[in-house]
Amino acid sequence: MLIICALGLAAGFPGNGAPTSRLVAPVAGETHLKNVRQLTFGGENAEAYWNLDCTKLCWQAHVPGYSDDQIFAMDADGRNKRLISTGKGRCTCSYYTPDGRYIYFSSTHARQPGPQPKLDMSHGYVWMVNPNYEMYRTDPQGKHMRLVLDKHCYVAETTIAPNGKYMAFTSDFQGDLDVYRSDLNGGHLKRLTNEIGYDGGPFVSWDSKKIVYRRQAVNTAKEKSDYLALLKRDLVRPTSLEIWIMDADGSHKRQVTHLGAASFAPFLLPDNKRVIFSSNYGDPQGREFDLFLINLDGTGLQQITHSKGFDGFPMFTRDGKRLVFASNRYDTQPYETNIFVADWVN
Repeated sequence: MLIICALGLAAGFPGNGAPTSRLVAPVAGETHLKNVRQLTFGGENAEAYWNLDCTKLCWQAHVPGYSDDQIFAMDADGRNKRLISTGKGRCTCSYYTPDGRYIYFSSTHARQPGPQPKLDMSHGYVWMVNPNYEMYRTDPQGKHMRLVLDKHCYVAETTIAPNGKYMAFTSDFQGDLDVYRSDLNGGHLKRLTNEIGYDGGPFVSWDSKKIVYRRQAVNTAKEKSDYLALLKRDLVRPTSLEIWIMDADGSHKRQVTHLGAASFAPFLLPDNKRVIFSSNYGDPQGREFDLFLINLDGTGLQQITHSKGFDGFPMFTRDGKRLVFASNRYDTQPYETNIFVADWVN
């Protein structure tokens, strides 16, 4: 059912009279999380990220009324939910500019206004790197949309430096999936990674000096052949990803995790000493994803979440006191994922 209610819920959010937010019961073992609140109710909601002063969130959701993922924004308490993207195509990876004037995101609405084609799982578990993505920006009300970057290939996974001087994103326009940076108009483009394999999902630290990202190492001739063959079909197999960190100019790259699992969505804590990320480490079936914390030297691995299913896409507020993440916890339908915020207990 499509609703527009007094709480400002965007059309397409499911639930008759769904609350703005609700306090949920703690999960056993989650000693770092307190006052956990659910902000969305139904559908597939993910990748919620703070604005600079951490009073707003933008995120992507696949909810009734739209054929594929769209971009939405809301206040940090769950109020004033609204559509930001066009409602067409598939959208991903939204992020506020530091001045709060714009939200950047990638969308296929111009080239592929319908839903993204279903994946061919004959290749096993794969992700699609859709070549129809273009990068856009719009104001926080979804008006005055402008094309920022079009490389006629995959351009997504964008985050923006809090100092406003650059953005980091993932693209394969030079034949491999790599991390790039540019100014906020798409100029002064610089390739930051250049080794064969999937380098992506970059997140800029709160001080704008570091970038954490995920990397799929390709070590043998067969791995290289398989990787490139899938990439020609706009696919990757994300079964083995490690967390890396580098300086904002691409120098001083170093591997943080050595888990042999699918680890992704890293975010550097404001203390610049630890990384929080999502991983299926420890699950022989590879289906259980939780949030983990690790020191930059690879020591001190600690599991943060313990709910069944998926926990991912974590981001801390600038003061380190609150955490936003996506989770399957308290779902009412299969594959339902919602956005949660929590106070952080060190």
